[in-house]
Amino acid sequence: MKQRKPLPPISLQLYTLREAAKTDFRRVVEKAAEIGFRGVEPAGLYGMKPGDFRKLVEDLGMTVSSSHGPWAKPDNLQEVIDTAGELGVKLVSGGFGQDNFTDLDAVKRTAETVSGMHDVLSAAGLTLFIHNHWWEFAEVSGDLAYHHFARLCPEVSLEIDTYWAANFGKVDPVEIVARYAQRAPLLHIKDGPLVKDELQLPLGEGKMDIAGVVKAADQAVLQWLVVELDNYGGDMVCAVEKSFTYLVENGLGEGNV
Repeated sequence: MKQRKPLPPISLQLYTLREAAKTDFRRVVEKAAEIGFRGVEPAGLYGMKPGDFRKLVEDLGMTVSSSHGPWAKPDNLQEVIDTAGELGVKLVSGGFGQDNFTDLDAVKRTAETVSGMHDVLSAAGLTLFIHNHWWEFAEVSGDLAYHHFARLCPEVSLEIDTYWAANFGKVDPVEIVARYAQRAPLLHIKDGPLVKDELQLPLGEGKMDIAGVVKAADQAVLQWLVVELDNYGGDMVCAVEKSFTYLVENGLGEGNV
């Protein structure tokens, strides 16, 4: 009998529940575990020490999949290294604003900065991944800014935010994931109408080809599917639950259920 390939585990970007986290961060982490997430990706710890956060997560049967805090910059890399050690993660994040991708010269400067950070973090045993927004997928000097950037720092890993990679319908995120599958240990999975300034939606309720995006990844490289909503017009916990259920019921990812 042919053995079924294991599905990628599902993590939750805790930025999604940031409003609830402001008043009871511990309860937010507990809720992620109750829903069935295998991991969480923090974006700030709301006053909790990294070691205490890790213990809470692991006591709840989850893993800190990766971290968005502190966001790696040239002047805080020792803090990134120290925090990663306390969290028990090897994947650490960076990302840049729109001004860093406005033209080819800006992209080159950004890539040079990222390559320098990569060298320091790699020497410490960490993998730097760069998280994108929509502006990396605008055209610059005859190609997408993202493609220029990826060519200029080929050693850097990527956390592809698949919704932003679509650039509101201008780009095919399935093609993007397939093109960079060897470099993408993390995918941010989200859904929505693909219209700028309109609110996002639970997975399966928008226009994203979620199955196509996940299946385009290299399953030998992909470590986590990370659910995230930047915004939503309804109850965010309900949206998170729906998104988790969508991935599990469609055989795209695994949770602790």
